[in-house]
Amino acid sequence: MTFSAVDVITTKRDGGHLSDEAIDWVLAAYTRGDVADEQMASLAMAILLNGMEAQEISRWTQAMIDSGEVLALPDVGRPLVDKHSTGGVGDKITLPLAPLVAACGAAVPQLSGRGLGHTGGTLDKLESIPGWRASLNAEEIAAQLADVGVVICATTPTLAPADRKLYALRDVTGTVESIPLIASSIMSKKIAEGTGGLVLDVKVGSGAFMKSLDRSTELARTMVAIGGAHGLPTRALLTDMSVPLGRTVGNALEVAESVEVLRGGGPADVVELTVALAREMLALAGLDADPAAVLASGAAYEVWERMIAAQGGDPSAPLPVAAHVEPVVAERSGVLSTCDALAVGIAAWRLGAGRARKEDAVQAGAGVRLLVEVGEEVEAGQPLLELHTDTPAAVAGARAALSSGLVVSEEPAERPRLLIDALR
Repeated sequence: MTFSAVDVITTKRDGGHLSDEAIDWVLAAYTRGDVADEQMASLAMAILLNGMEAQEISRWTQAMIDSGEVLALPDVGRPLVDKHSTGGVGDKITLPLAPLVAACGAAVPQLSGRGLGHTGGTLDKLESIPGWRASLNAEEIAAQLADVGVVICATTPTLAPADRKLYALRDVTGTVESIPLIASSIMSKKIAEGTGGLVLDVKVGSGAFMKSLDRSTELARTMVAIGGAHGLPTRALLTDMSVPLGRTVGNALEVAESVEVLRGGGPADVVELTVALAREMLALAGLDADPAAVLASGAAYEVWERMIAAQGGDPSAPLPVAAHVEPVVAERSGVLSTCDALAVGIAAWRLGAGRARKEDAVQAGAGVRLLVEVGEEVEAGQPLLELHTDTPAAVAGARAALSSGLVVSEEPAERPRLLIDALR
C-alpha cells in the first residue's frame, strides 16, 4: 500500500484508527529519514490529543522493535527477568535489586539510561565508580550474564532506533506526556532486549513523571497489556514518589547507600522496595528464593562486587565526594511534615547531580543527603539535610528550590505508604 505522512497525520488528527500497515510505514519511513521531524511531531501531537486504541499501541510498539535488532541472548542456564522504573528522586533501587535477583538464581539483563532534569539515571550513578564502563556490546552482555548472572549497561544502539529518534523529538515538542508513546517507548526497548519477564515500578507523586494515581495506573495498565500482547509476562507495582527514596539523592551518594543495603543495612524504604520488586521478579522467573534472607546474607553484595569488576570498575575504590557541603537547617521546632520529592530533585539537579540536556556533564559527588525523615521531631537550627556540590555558587539555587519543599509544622505527620498497588 502507498501512504503519505500527511494522510497518516490527518487520520489521527481527526480521531481515526491507524492501520497496522500505516503504523509500520510511518515508523520505518521516519527511521530512514523519509518522514520529516516536523511531520512526526504533528503525528505525536495528534496521538497525545486523541490517544490510541490497544491494537494501535501494540502495533506501534512492534514497529519500533522492528526498526532495529532484537538482542538474541543465549541460554545462560537461568531464567531471564528484568525491571524498569519510570524514574524518581533517590530511586537507586536497580543498584541493589539487580544483584539481589541474580543472587537468588535468575539472570538480569538490565539495560538502563541516564538522568534528565530532576530524575536520576542509573548509568550516571554507576559511572561514579572508578573505572566502571557502561557501554557493552551484545557479546559482552551475554558473556557477563552467563558468568555473573547480571549486567547493568547502556542500551545498545541497534535496539529500537525509531524510539531513540522519536524520544528526542517528543522532548522538544511538548508530547512527552502521551501515555501510548511513553508505554510503547519503554516496552519496545524491553521486548527488544530479549528478557523473559518484566516487572515495572511505576511511580506516583510530585517527584514522579506521572503525578496522579489515575494517570500512573493508566500507564501501568497500558504497559502490562503491551507485554501480554507481545508474549512478555509483565506485572507492575505502583509506588510512592512524593518523598525521595532513601536518605541520598545524587550519583556517588546513592551508590554508597546502595552498598549499605547490599551489606544488610541501609534505609528501611529502600530495603522494602528492593525486596518487594525482587519478589515479583522471582515469581515471574519461577524461583522461590526468599530475597529478604538472601539480602541479609551478603550474597547479593558478592554478586555486586563481581558485576562492577566485570565492567572494569573497582568496587573497593573510594567514591568521589563533593568539594563543598552545606547544611539546610530547620527554622523552627516541630515535626518535619513535608519533604517534597520534586523540590529535593531540583535542588540536587542544580547542585550538579543532574543535567538539563542529554549532552551535559554531571558531578559525581553532587547531591543531597537527607538527615531527617518525614514525621520526625526537630529543633530550630537542627540540620534537615546537606547540600553537596563542587560549585558553591549553585547552593543558592538549590536553597530556592527547597524553600517550599521542606515544611516543619506542629501537627504529627507520617510518610506516605510506599507500596500503593500491584497489577499482575
